[in-house]
Amino acid sequence: MIRVCIVGAAGRMGTEAVRTVLAADDMELALAVDTAGGEASGVQIAASFPRPLHGCDVMVELTHADSATEHAVLAAESGVSPVIGASGLDASQQKRVKDACKAAGIGGILVPNFAIGAVLMMRFAAEAAKWLPNAEVIEMHHDKKADAPSGTGIRTAELIAEARSEPNPDPTKVVKHEGARGASVEGVRVHSVRLPGLVAHQSVMFGGEGEVLTVRHDSMNRGSFMEGMKLAVRGVRSLDGFVVGLDALMF
Repeated sequence: MIRVCIVGAAGRMGTEAVRTVLAADDMELALAVDTAGGEASGVQIAASFPRPLHGCDVMVELTHADSATEHAVLAAESGVSPVIGASGLDASQQKRVKDACKAAGIGGILVPNFAIGAVLMMRFAAEAAKWLPNAEVIEMHHDKKADAPSGTGIRTAELIAEARSEPNPDPTKVVKHEGARGASVEGVRVHSVRLPGLVAHQSVMFGGEGEVLTVRHDSMNRGSFMEGMKLAVRGVRSLDGFVVGLDALMF
């Protein structure tokens, strides 16, 4: 049995994660943590993160970048492999977790998107970028999401930038309203949409001479993220150090 700690257990993703771990034959919910405290799926939730973190094999972190970094470092120092589902960790925060995992000799993973289809979408986008280097990303999320661009949008842009040749120069000379062309991530334009009714969606558009290719993924509910979360929990301890992306366990 894999003993799992879920941090952010009272949130929308956390509640779904608690139910998923409880239903899994090979997992045991050892600890649920959330500053809100309370209860989820009949499980009591601790209001504070224990230091050190004992009695767990894997920690699933579903809060925000700053707290996720601190919790992941503390987990690694306790010999617990971190699975980070929180988005927005910058390069310095990722390095802190990577260094902590290396020092402890354990695996860890940052997962920009747990949905299997989203991982495939990013992989397809990277392949398409080799042939159609002119690309833009449109990521769309619910109106409660605090960060922009999303972790998936940023990761997709990074993969496109790594794979493509030099794109055509941006012809825009006059920006009449700031942000009209979106954010530039590694030279790839990323546009963020936040609206009620959305969950998590992303389109990547590639343009070529006389043609447009669109690669799109849609998560209709948070259950779409659970197969990937289980894959991360089951596989993280086999990793050699800290990695970014669920594809490290898929391909």
